[in-house]
Amino acid sequence: MPDVQGSADSRQVPINKVGVKDIRYPIALMRPEGDDKQHTVAMVNMYVALPHYQKGTHMSRFLEVLNKHHQGIDSSDVMQVARDMKTRLEAEEAHLEMTFPYFIDKKAPVSGQPGKLDIEVTFEAVSNGTEDFILGIKVPATSLCPCSKEISEYGAHNQRCEMEAKVRFAPGQSMWIEELFELVEKCASTQVFAVLKRPDEKFVTEDAYDNPKFVEDIVRDLAIALDGEDRIAWYQVASENFESIHNHNAYAVVERDKRED
Repeated sequence: MPDVQGSADSRQVPINKVGVKDIRYPIALMRPEGDDKQHTVAMVNMYVALPHYQKGTHMSRFLEVLNKHHQGIDSSDVMQVARDMKTRLEAEEAHLEMTFPYFIDKKAPVSGQPGKLDIEVTFEAVSNGTEDFILGIKVPATSLCPCSKEISEYGAHNQRCEMEAKVRFAPGQSMWIEELFELVEKCASTQVFAVLKRPDEKFVTEDAYDNPKFVEDIVRDLAIALDGEDRIAWYQVASENFESIHNHNAYAVVERDKRED
């Protein structure tokens, strides 16, 4: 049958990314405990670069590559999937993006009540002769306004915040999702939990009050925390504070490539 996608194109316009997106797919992730894996469902985007002389890419081949891993994609397989895309689609560059919920086991700070906190995790892999991998997490937390605490006779306004960290690792290095999560959540005014009894609620309320932070404070503390981690070669950190007394959010971001220092 005619291969229309593989035919020539005369417009001389290369395409940076073309492919398929928003594929729901099961993945399995190794955990620090060892043999135990966490199973979840990822939203997957798969793209390749298309040269100026080729009319189209072969969309079905993306799914062929993905379905080679029909039992679930292990976290260690992510870069291999990108390599397989590059080879199967005969492309110069392949991009794989995966976003999925991941559950962290957390106990309440006083009562010790167990619970699972869900965070959003992303994997980004690029294969183009060299290889690039980025791990990203979004962590919910609490921030309390230092200005409000300073000027108010009692109380201070606080809000939920979402802290985000994206990291590239130094050669030969890696990090568990749980390890990056632990670094990040320490940088807020206080943590959030899945289950809180009254003694726990008292603790986190007072902990936030004793540790007020602007959004600027949060991203600076995030940067310092990741500066101190030798396994991380590059990072981008951000915080979005969902204001409780304004109809807008506060936001800040810091990016650093430690390899350039």
